[in-house]
Amino acid sequence: IMSETARFTDGHTKLGVVAGDHAAILWPLLCGMAKAKYYLLTSDFIDGREAERIGMVSLCVPPAELMPKAFEVADKLATGAQQAIRWTKRSLNNWLRMAGPIFDQSIALEMLTFMDGDVREGAAAIREKRPPRFPSAL
Repeated sequence: IMSETARFTDGHTKLGVVAGDHAAILWPLLCGMAKAKYYLLTSDFIDGREAERIGMVSLCVPPAELMPKAFEVADKLATGAQQAIRWTKRSLNNWLRMAGPIFDQSIALEMLTFMDGDVREGAAAIREKRPPRFPSAL
């Protein structure tokens, strides 16, 4: 559940780091490859409405309704059939086991970028609140 006014980004590439670990696996599954590539490569921010539209979040609500809606959903889960909920969640999460090789590769690539000059420049640019000048840029 996300507020309409909330925003998030996966800023890996803005820092000069491979968008590895969870990003390489989850983003395409949640919002499709085209949107995953766009947001992961540009590090653009996503607001609540867009996040709901592309499937990154379940619900988008006005800020004043965020906590009431969260408690409403929590109550549904807490008063539901716990075994069925638990096993359904387990079944839905089983696909993660199949993504192991992709996850391993993306972690390795992400670690390699931490040894690159781009990550130092990306971090410095964010600290100094300026656009990055990546050494690897054309």
